[in-house]
Amino acid sequence: MICDFKKLGLTAMSAAMVLTSAAATPKYIFLYIGDGMGMGPAMATEMYNRQVLGNDTPITMMQFPVAGFCMTYSASSPVTDSAAAGTALSTGAKTKNGMLGMGPDTIPVYSIASVLKAKGYGIGDITSVAPDDATPGAFYAHVPHRSMTYEIGVQAAESGFEFIGGAGWRTPAKEGMPSLMEAFADNGVKMIFGPDSASCIGDSKRVVMVNHWGTNPNNVGYAIDSIPGNLTLPFLTEQCLDHLKRVSPDAFFMMVEGGSIDHALHANDGGAAIKETLNFNESLEVAYNFYKQHPDETLIVVTADHDTGGMTIGNPFLGYNARLNLIDYQEASKEEFQNLVKAMAKEGMLPSWDEMKGILTDTFGFWQGVPVTEKQEAALKKKFDDTLASRHSDDQKTLYANFNGFVAEVFKVLNDAAGIGFVATSHTGNPVPVFAVGVGADQFKNLNNNIEIPAKILRIVEGK
Repeated sequence: MICDFKKLGLTAMSAAMVLTSAAATPKYIFLYIGDGMGMGPAMATEMYNRQVLGNDTPITMMQFPVAGFCMTYSASSPVTDSAAAGTALSTGAKTKNGMLGMGPDTIPVYSIASVLKAKGYGIGDITSVAPDDATPGAFYAHVPHRSMTYEIGVQAAESGFEFIGGAGWRTPAKEGMPSLMEAFADNGVKMIFGPDSASCIGDSKRVVMVNHWGTNPNNVGYAIDSIPGNLTLPFLTEQCLDHLKRVSPDAFFMMVEGGSIDHALHANDGGAAIKETLNFNESLEVAYNFYKQHPDETLIVVTADHDTGGMTIGNPFLGYNARLNLIDYQEASKEEFQNLVKAMAKEGMLPSWDEMKGILTDTFGFWQGVPVTEKQEAALKKKFDDTLASRHSDDQKTLYANFNGFVAEVFKVLNDAAGIGFVATSHTGNPVPVFAVGVGADQFKNLNNNIEIPAKILRIVEGK
């Protein structure tokens, strides 16, 4: 099924800007998208929740009464990228990889957020990565390629959305054009920087909340790294929900993306992926608590745009076993550890192998909590010598970061010990989970196509 949201949007624009009072129509809609969260990381997180945290109650999404699957292929490939997948989940239209908010013919297609806004809903669009990234951008932008981040930012300013949040704007200025700061100001949007400035929202109707200038605009920071002073997805969720309850109390739609899950999976960082999915689950609890106060007026749908990495529980190293408790020894994400090693090399402070073993023990629990075989230690030392002493490294190239051979070997040892496997550092065509609760949730059971998710939400809103 392909839903022509352009036509629907025009119909909505011509209708009265009021909410229907039909029965079984949700006033409050939450669409949660775990970027890259295939069944592997979802089930690994539930296994960690049960076996390591000792919880008898499943993670929140797995408490929902409706569960299904979703196909994610794009118009150009059996393996989608985030732009095509975000466009499908937001507009109900398949497009080519790389394209955002446009069909394969480059004609704009319009998101469910735009349609609902025309019906009088307040709109929130938040993520743990850049708000001009593919998934959040798909709900307001129309560009032929996702790399056009300045244009995406300008369209965010012009969207009319009441709340947009994330790490930061990746192209805040373009030569000969107004800065994004000017674009947002011209459209009556208040810019809020960092969690400490949340109290400055005041009575503003439209808000953009990002980290402070100078911090990484691509990612608010991994939960496993716990970066002080940075925004987090649960905090953004609370702020967005509070804002929408104030400025649009009768009805609102929120898209919440756990974008950092995907970053960790591209890096084949199993521990960080599980901790990011737990962080996503904590954000989901904010919406679920709201649902429990408004069960007859709320719909929550949880899914993913695609699977990343083909993460598995069970690998050739451990066979039929997994020891997810070992990821609790991990004190740094793969990206953060790469940054540490690069800084050492740049500053000419290369440690000896014995000193590096101490760092690996302190940071990952190697040789203490995490067992390291003689064969693994020999492989680590060889990669250490090749990478840092001889400055010769076969880098592991991924979408968001490149890792030197030594760092890649460290995380292979960590994944092997925990029983985590990966088949790629890119996306896969595997299906992704769908969970739902609330008004109309039954429509999401069984097998879905990603274009059906927004179409079904809109049908539920229209009482069909």
